[in-house]
Amino acid sequence: MISTLLKPMKKLFGLLKIIDNNLIKSLLIGFIFFVPLWPKLPLKMINYTYISIRLDDIYLGVMTFAFFIQLLRKKVKLNKKFFILFLLFWLAVFLSSFWGILISKTITFWHLGILHSLRRVEYMIVFFIALSVIKNKKDFFKLINIYLLSVFLVILYGFGQKFLNFPAVQTMNPEYAKGYLLYLTPEARISSTFAGHYDLASYLVFAIPITLGFYFFTKNKNYLALFILSLIILIYTSSRISFGAYVISTIGFLIFIRKYWFTIFVIFLTATLMFATGELTKRFLKTFQVRRILIDEKTGAVYIGQKITTKELPAGSFYIKLKDQKTGAEENLEEFKKQVINEKLKEATLSGQITKKEENIYLSTLSANLKPVNTVVSDISFATRLQIEWPRAINAFKRNFLLGTGPSSITEATDNDYLRWLGEIGIIGTFLFSLIIYYLLKTVWTTNLINLGFIFSIGALLINATYIDVFEASKVAYTFWTIAGLFIGYTTLKKQKFN
Repeated sequence: MISTLLKPMKKLFGLLKIIDNNLIKSLLIGFIFFVPLWPKLPLKMINYTYISIRLDDIYLGVMTFAFFIQLLRKKVKLNKKFFILFLLFWLAVFLSSFWGILISKTITFWHLGILHSLRRVEYMIVFFIALSVIKNKKDFFKLINIYLLSVFLVILYGFGQKFLNFPAVQTMNPEYAKGYLLYLTPEARISSTFAGHYDLASYLVFAIPITLGFYFFTKNKNYLALFILSLIILIYTSSRISFGAYVISTIGFLIFIRKYWFTIFVIFLTATLMFATGELTKRFLKTFQVRRILIDEKTGAVYIGQKITTKELPAGSFYIKLKDQKTGAEENLEEFKKQVINEKLKEATLSGQITKKEENIYLSTLSANLKPVNTVVSDISFATRLQIEWPRAINAFKRNFLLGTGPSSITEATDNDYLRWLGEIGIIGTFLFSLIIYYLLKTVWTTNLINLGFIFSIGALLINATYIDVFEASKVAYTFWTIAGLFIGYTTLKKQKFN
């Protein structure tokens, strides 16, 4: 009788023990799928910003709490060497934040300074969670294959978005960030389940060298197929910086491991896909354009004759002056000049800047000041960075070399992670973050094909960081620190066995 009652109890305790032993690993598997696949739907918007609290924040909070409890129970371990580095970086971030809030007053809304500081902790804490679950070689390969499966699912949704009108949820501007379902036009750049095409492209260029590393290590053609599909979707994003990062990191990886024939195949495949789709080629050609523009010699205002459409990448106001000669890009400037003059006259009249009697004088003065100039103009994307975002970060760095002006002080985006680090957290924070990346690379450095793939994946993100705040993009940052934790756990395990 007693033995009959004890059997179900033993089974229950056995089940609870299995759950207890695998709790963090199970939560991490869910997180690996959840982060890239769940769209960025807001739960609660934060005042004075279009950043919001989302479901992934709640999930990570639960997983972190479970990790902390298991840490206290000594069911998981903390890598102390990395934790000290991470802790120093987090302290530097919060020091910059408190300095900006309390001393320099460069952070207008204190809650945003704290929020941006906490986000850096939030993105990076998953590194220790991922690292702790690697108990053997089987754990590593299982979790990495789950990650690559999630990459495949992201790609499938990307194809659905391109060809089957699957919706997108983007945060490219404050209105989109409210969580609207968007249906992309045929010429729009796809974003799959990500907040924008740049984020998706960054996610893919990080995954590609890892995928190839596993292909050469296992000779499994499923990894080769995943690489080809990733490349197609990458090209559909039309992200020029990510494409450049892909070319440098992937070709560099293949040459480094001496896969010369495969390198030729990849170059041919990339060129074929690039010219077959056409959009990425057009964007590269629009990066710098030779144009004859109008410049107001008195005010320095720039006027560029162009049609703004969804298919065209408009030129920005940044230009390099050429010699005064035929450029091969002559435009009907007289008609455009009349259009500019009429628009300026209308503005001046409506604002009360001039009266009816002064119209003729205003017209003749404006006409005399507008001079045609042969130039090379950049697209609006590069011009915005060069004229607004990057100088803003540099000026913030100049105000406080050591600590910067604090997280959130230079708005949500700088579109260059290196300048953003310098502007927001100064030399101290930037040095400590760079030290973490260096120590990561040093720890995983081996001639193992899998590790080399990961090393070149980090290189791809570092290239991307010159044009995008890639380490602050939540889906990319979560993924990077998760995979970094898995690789450090695997490499540490191998080194311990070798010793």
